[in-house]
Amino acid sequence: MSLENKPNIVFFFTDDQRFDTIAALGNPKIITPNIDRLVKNGTSFTHACIPSGTSPAVCMPSRAMLNTGRTLFHIEDSGKTVPADHTTIGEALRNNGYRTFGTGKWHNGSEAYARSFTDGGEIFFGGMHDHWNVPAFNFDPTGKYESELPQCVDMWSSKNLRYFPGDHINAGRHSSEMVCKAATDWINSYDSEQPFYTYISFLAPHDPRTMPEKFKKMYNPEDIDLPENFMGGHPFDNGGLFIRDEKLAPFPRNPENTKEHLADYYAMITHLDDELGKVIKAVEDKGVLDNTIFVFAGDNGLALGQHGLFGKQSCYDHSIRVPLIFAGPGVPKNLKSNADCYLLDIFPTLCELAGIETPKSVEGKSLTPVMEKPETQVRDGLFYAYCDTQRAVKKNGWKLIEYVINEKHYTTQLFNLNDDPWELHNLVDEQTEMRDELRKLLKKYAAEWDDNLENFGAKFWKHITF
Repeated sequence: MSLENKPNIVFFFTDDQRFDTIAALGNPKIITPNIDRLVKNGTSFTHACIPSGTSPAVCMPSRAMLNTGRTLFHIEDSGKTVPADHTTIGEALRNNGYRTFGTGKWHNGSEAYARSFTDGGEIFFGGMHDHWNVPAFNFDPTGKYESELPQCVDMWSSKNLRYFPGDHINAGRHSSEMVCKAATDWINSYDSEQPFYTYISFLAPHDPRTMPEKFKKMYNPEDIDLPENFMGGHPFDNGGLFIRDEKLAPFPRNPENTKEHLADYYAMITHLDDELGKVIKAVEDKGVLDNTIFVFAGDNGLALGQHGLFGKQSCYDHSIRVPLIFAGPGVPKNLKSNADCYLLDIFPTLCELAGIETPKSVEGKSLTPVMEKPETQVRDGLFYAYCDTQRAVKKNGWKLIEYVINEKHYTTQLFNLNDDPWELHNLVDEQTEMRDELRKLLKKYAAEWDDNLENFGAKFWKHITF
């Protein structure tokens, strides 16, 4: 594929957006017309996942895996940094003739950012912040970002929340507006013959859940349905019941407060949907819509009352399943696939769609075979690992979750997801053959992924005797 024929790529990446928060993919309670447009004009992977994470800040390893295409235990320091030999998506495209622009949240160190992008603006190197006062950086072609000094603040019930001061504050402008305006301004002014890659990384719908009043008024908490697996509290210790995310709502969880959180969560998503629509319009006005691939994805899910949890530090579907949509040239329209896949599979997929070689450091699997033949499965199962307390495996609609708490093999859960998508009925004592089969598979994946005694696996596997 010649350089002039290569597709442009626009990547929308949201923060804490669960898989079931798109109207066109089955949620009639939410308003997402622009994401719905991508669904209609593209291929949606309805069972896309992350492998969970090696840090309570699950988004950090998730973003490292996304941008490098590497598996959970083959990234460095939970994704705080990205080594030079771990090629990033932006770097691969840049090395193949693309102009690359990045804006918004980058949680994986400034050096990797400098390698990835030729251009950028409104760059946030931290993990979370007040959406109306984001400390952001202007693009620095030297990659120094000298004011990137971690500071500790006591915000939102956290004594150890890190943020980076940036070189200016976006006072009074919501983060979703900030990143989309940076992207539309860059696209509007783009005058190169090179294809472009635009990476737009939202801070929303991560808490604090704030948005313009117009969008808040679209949702009445009384009209929000509680999920079937809503609980007042998690039935047992999962190793993370009292971390920051879980302190955002009172104990025990109550329906009224949970509905308020869900209404604000939906409002934030509708707001970011409105903003990303402006980016799509900018591409359309530029006259390159038909030669632009759009990717829409989220970095992790969020419980918000499911199983009595509010965060993303678990191996339940509400925390590890994420939206994933491709639309544009080479992508079938209005196709919905239930193929098991990871976010780290995006990297090789984009390489194939762009007609460039996938870097050797990438471990993901291209999803283009699924686009060509929807019944194709590129993975025969999925492996999950949360810190040193949880390990899980999924295959053929069955999921096994094992817990080690306080240096003891504490609990086992087994769910038939086909019959029980809300993960309510633990069949571990009834389906012992399936339990044992999945335990063997769990150990197999752990070995293949290098989940061993040299990393987070040390505290988990030494207490497992099955």
